[in-house]
Amino acid sequence: MAKPDQDVRSRKSNPEARMELKEHLREFRDRLIKAAIATLIAAILSVIFLYQPFINAISQPLIEINEQQGRHATLNYSTIASPFDQLMRVGMYIGLVLASPVWLYQGLRYLLPALHAKEKKYLFGFLSGSLFAFACGVAISWWTLPGVVRALTMFTPSRAENIIAANDYIAFVVKFMFFFSLAFVIPVILVGINMLGLIRGKTVLKSWRWVVVLVAVIAAMTAPGTDIMMMFYLMAPLLAFFFIAIGICLINDKRRDRREAKLAKGMTEESIKTATSAEDLAAMGHFEKDEAKN
Repeated sequence: MAKPDQDVRSRKSNPEARMELKEHLREFRDRLIKAAIATLIAAILSVIFLYQPFINAISQPLIEINEQQGRHATLNYSTIASPFDQLMRVGMYIGLVLASPVWLYQGLRYLLPALHAKEKKYLFGFLSGSLFAFACGVAISWWTLPGVVRALTMFTPSRAENIIAANDYIAFVVKFMFFFSLAFVIPVILVGINMLGLIRGKTVLKSWRWVVVLVAVIAAMTAPGTDIMMMFYLMAPLLAFFFIAIGICLINDKRRDRREAKLAKGMTEESIKTATSAEDLAAMGHFEKDEAKN
């Protein structure tokens, strides 16, 4: 065990807490193992407590189709091992979601020592905005899932049945919720790119018409039922996130322009002072030469 005076000497000799490559790899391995263990524990708990409620929830749209529309839609397990395979898949999906705070914490503990205060500020802002936007996307996609299932199964011909492979249905639900939620993170990514100076708010604003069309198509496909008002209810949060992102980009552009103009003005004044000093020195040199001649 290191003594206190040894720790003090170590901090003085290495004030920035620099680590060798081997130490970085060791820390990365340790944090990865901790996150993996947390995921395994969360997956086991999900299999025991959350698997059946999750299956009941995503099967509810099929039950409503059978009761309300008189069409037969059911989940099917094509092989003997399919139920067990589905149990493991769902447990891992839910386990990853439940353990995501641990992954995030371990990742931040690994990255933060290498970042400056300003970089940490940007990172926390980006992560907070992304998590909030993604959570909103998850909530809205879960709310619209029954309508999407009804809309897609309504094309089934009469006297036919929807016998859906259980693994395919679960994969569809997971992909739908993930990509729908990812659409809510795009505005946050735009703000992050703008903060890095790679794109300006005016450039993003020019494409607003295409964004509105794309959002309208997504809302029309995912809106439950045939009520057009539901489509507008879905469009509203997506468009709000996008235009809030544009506003943040424009504000950041103005702040950056003012800072650059102020810096340029300061550099100009400094160059003028430098030039004036040089002229004064030259004049003094000529004056001294004239005095020497006299």
